[in-house]
Amino acid sequence: MTGSSPASHASAAPATPEAWYALPVAEVAIRLGVRPAEGLSTAEAGQRLQQYGPNALDDTKAEPTWKRFLKHYRDYMQIVLVVAAGVSLLIGETGTAIGLFLLTLFNAWLGYHQESKAEAAAATLGSMMRSVAKVRRGGDIAEISADEIVPGDIVVVDAGDRVPADGRVILAATLQIEEGALTGESVAVEKDTETIDRPDVALGDRANMVFMNTNVTRGHGEVLVTTTGMGSEVGHIANLLSEQKIEKTPLTKQVDRLTLFIIFAALFAFLVIVVLGLIQGESFTVLFGIGVALAVGSIPDALPAVVTTILSVGSVNMAKKNAIMKVLPAVETLGSTSAINSDKTGTLTLNQMTVREISTVAHRYTVTGEGYSFDGQVHRTSGDAERDLDYVMFSCALCNDSDIQNGEVIGDPTEAALYVLAQKGGVDVREFRRNNPRVASVPFDSDYKFMATFHRMPGADGVPVIRAYVKGAPDVLLGRSATARMAGGRAEPLTDEGRATVLAENERIAGQGRRVLALAQREFDPATFDPEGDLMALMRDLELCALIGEVDPPRAEAVAAIATAQHAGIRVRMITGDHAVTAAAIADELGIPGKAVTGAEFAAMSDAEADSRVDGIGVIARVAPEHKVRLVQVLKRTGNIVAMTGDGVNDAPAIAAADIGIAMGITGTDVAKGAAKMILADDNFATIVSAVEQGRLVYDNLQKFIRIQVANLYMFILAFIGSSVFAIAGTALLSPAQVLWIHMAIVAPIGAVMGLDLSTPGIMDKKPRPFNQPIIVRSMMVRLFITGLYMAAATLILVQIGKTGYDSLVLGQSMAVVGLGLMNISVALNLRYPTESAFGPSTFSNPKLLWAFAWAVVGSMLVTQLGVLQDLFGTVPLTGIQWAICLVPAVLLLILGELVKLVLRRMRSRREPSPRFVEGTRSAS
Repeated sequence: MTGSSPASHASAAPATPEAWYALPVAEVAIRLGVRPAEGLSTAEAGQRLQQYGPNALDDTKAEPTWKRFLKHYRDYMQIVLVVAAGVSLLIGETGTAIGLFLLTLFNAWLGYHQESKAEAAAATLGSMMRSVAKVRRGGDIAEISADEIVPGDIVVVDAGDRVPADGRVILAATLQIEEGALTGESVAVEKDTETIDRPDVALGDRANMVFMNTNVTRGHGEVLVTTTGMGSEVGHIANLLSEQKIEKTPLTKQVDRLTLFIIFAALFAFLVIVVLGLIQGESFTVLFGIGVALAVGSIPDALPAVVTTILSVGSVNMAKKNAIMKVLPAVETLGSTSAINSDKTGTLTLNQMTVREISTVAHRYTVTGEGYSFDGQVHRTSGDAERDLDYVMFSCALCNDSDIQNGEVIGDPTEAALYVLAQKGGVDVREFRRNNPRVASVPFDSDYKFMATFHRMPGADGVPVIRAYVKGAPDVLLGRSATARMAGGRAEPLTDEGRATVLAENERIAGQGRRVLALAQREFDPATFDPEGDLMALMRDLELCALIGEVDPPRAEAVAAIATAQHAGIRVRMITGDHAVTAAAIADELGIPGKAVTGAEFAAMSDAEADSRVDGIGVIARVAPEHKVRLVQVLKRTGNIVAMTGDGVNDAPAIAAADIGIAMGITGTDVAKGAAKMILADDNFATIVSAVEQGRLVYDNLQKFIRIQVANLYMFILAFIGSSVFAIAGTALLSPAQVLWIHMAIVAPIGAVMGLDLSTPGIMDKKPRPFNQPIIVRSMMVRLFITGLYMAAATLILVQIGKTGYDSLVLGQSMAVVGLGLMNISVALNLRYPTESAFGPSTFSNPKLLWAFAWAVVGSMLVTQLGVLQDLFGTVPLTGIQWAICLVPAVLLLILGELVKLVLRRMRSRREPSPRFVEGTRSAS
């Protein structure tokens, strides 16, 4: 019998999957009811497949297409546009009605194509699992579909395989697995079979476990499957991902609030006009038409189209800078970001291991250059002058299985760093390998933690020798060494003091967050050397040569980008699967302030403690997916707009939970990309900061568009109410056609061009706006109200002048139409840059805006001078004096605006500079 019944297995299984790493292999096999040497029988495997289900992720039922499309008609502006289209039909504006209805269709279509990111990400997770695996069934090795694997199966894995399920390692022969997509670890993990007896072991530290969807990079192994499907770590991530609700972006929420305000203002104006008109004895039909025209004219029905256009242009500009936006509103969200949680490897760093330091018994050297480029030099920083470092460079070149072709690494990144060091040291690695071929080797194994290669080459005196070059863990090679290489090539015995010095040097280099390798060598007589003999027995009495410090270096541009982000009030935190010491050292180089804590320490904090301490945390190391999600939640809870970057499957839940999820375009998994709102085409953190600036520009321009719209909203409402209250023209202040002319032919073009304007000066010198700040702040709303009040008063005066001075209400209306056209130019100049003078070079920086101003003048001429337009809009020609009268309120408005700006600039200059982040000390906990 090869296994127990499914029922007995279920009852005996540990309550939590975390317990598997703490159990000996024999105990795991007993609990799962299997003999590893034989595996499950076909019948038993079939029964377990029925009990546990296929080794696959749950499929989510897709929402019907029609429902997903109609869902976008719940937006407030969509409702307003539908109502406006219906009302336009009632008053005979068929063309306007058709245009508004088509606009609603476009908005719904656009939203339809931008949703369902979480479902797509989950679907990608499922597709990643469709593979074939080698399992032992009934004593024989067979290939089966990965979705047929069950708990208790024995899976055989080799280099190049993808792990099909979570399991306990029961055999490991130099087995290394790249788990970066799941854990964030920057290097492959060596696997073994030893039991881990400490509690709460992080995912990346479970050396005796393997996980679904990770890749075997070296060696051979056998795995006893413990968990499949949704119970696996990948399944856990899929559950986290499905729990993330798609929230409205800050911009969408603000536009919703503004839309409600506009709706109520327009409704209020409509009711006031109707009530006042009825009191004055006017016809309800006439009043209804005028009220509807006023309401339609007050509502910025172009808002969705303009917002979409502004965001689309911003998206195109970002794409040119390698930031690909999947969701248009996310363009603006990025601009309001106050916290960026960034993955370390490949985003803040190069993801290219680089030797930074060489330490010998008597010397220390630093190495310049970064990544897999051969540009760089070795500089001595301590010790007497040494003839050469060939004994170091030869070891790096020969005790090495990697190769670099056109900047691409073939093999292990740690070895590639040594390859590059040898090249920097003057060794042509490929030619040197051809001239000194390998005659034997001891492959690396996690049990003895070193690698050795043997080469026939000339000795110091020119006589041929067999030289062994060895690299490995410093403590291991120190234990196998009897001497240390000194200056001039002589070897001296390693004393206890010398050994302590080597260990202290190892600790010093490791304390800087660097991975430390030791190099050693030994020579043999070619006459007695047997390449087929016991080579392990020769790995003693070695000559210790050097310690090598490697690191995945920070991107130079990331350092500058982080400084720019902090200057703009954006807090950057580093999230990584690496150890806290390594992460803290990299964060120091990057200029990221704050304490380094582990994921376990962060998870142990209560919500109140996490909220109070999060500002002091700059690095979270050894993180699990739920730790990243919690960090996002804590930052959101404390009032931040959060951006989260990542590339792995383990990053997807946090990417989906963030306000703006960012995936890597080069190294990112499909799952991460599916969950993200933005993709970095170059995997570069500096691109994020550049995109933030573009996002701020988008929001800045959107504010400009809305300012002129709201100012005119106030103008229309106050002017019509004032006309009735002061009996100037009653409800007939302007005809419906004239209202629509001002709204569509004057305000809309100027507003649209302002929406595509250049950024306000100093846009990256400001802190991010609060997440709950309205798109128009209270002080600006007051300013817009006063502007609207001034324009309304000027309009009433112009109508009164025409009515009483020239005895013609139509002439007064014509003067009001022209006056409003000219005043809107002044409004745009006053509100484009709220504190900067319009009499400066910035006014001429946007030629399109100047053309819009020119159209406002020309259009005002045409509507009053052209016969066809006179008939259509009920206007009459104006004389030169009448034009001059119309110009006066526009000039006065511009002058008043300049005086307000002058006061605001002086008030700003008296304020103290805003506080910056205070960089505290960092410690790795």
